[in-house]
Amino acid sequence: MILNASDDIEVVATAQGAQAAEVIRQERPDVVLLDIRMPDVDGLTVLRQIRELPAPPQVAMLTTFDTDEYVLTALRSGASGFLLKDTEPEQLAQLVRTLSAGGVVMSPKASRALLRGHPGAGAPQDADVARVGLLSDRERDVLVLVANGLSNADVGTRLHLSAGTVKDHVSSILTKLRVTSRVQAALLAERAGLLGRDGDDATRGDG
Repeated sequence: MILNASDDIEVVATAQGAQAAEVIRQERPDVVLLDIRMPDVDGLTVLRQIRELPAPPQVAMLTTFDTDEYVLTALRSGASGFLLKDTEPEQLAQLVRTLSAGGVVMSPKASRALLRGHPGAGAPQDADVARVGLLSDRERDVLVLVANGLSNADVGTRLHLSAGTVKDHVSSILTKLRVTSRVQAALLAERAGLLGRDGDDATRGDG
């Protein structure tokens, strides 16, 4: 009801875990909000099924973060972010828009829970964080904005770069950090202390 109240968002289907992958295959949504814990098939299994689809949607896991020990597994399995189940209704539509645009969705509470090494959730090791030092200044600018949830297009607008250049930078960032998703890169950025930086003053050109 909350999402359907937005003019630019349509909820095309809801499903239990056992039917979710098939429903997603049929409806081809842009975004999936997936409960990490379900009574029949758990969200991690469904996430793996979704990631095997030819053009998988962006998936955000729904979690409490107080009890879920499967968060890191979801992160490594390709989740695009994490939404707390007590997310304010007025924030939900904007979070879905961010996901649809290819951005990262992770509340401060969620990222802190991961970085503290919550039981079962793990935390980046110092050697992982040290790899942030391999990034160029421009790549750090891009990483900061990606970690703040911006899509490639928004990063390009902010830094006066073409979408293709941003995509290349993101690919290089993931390779240097040895991670497989923007969410993992965002966690390392926070652990490395980069998120206090202001990327707005970056004015270097498209190079």
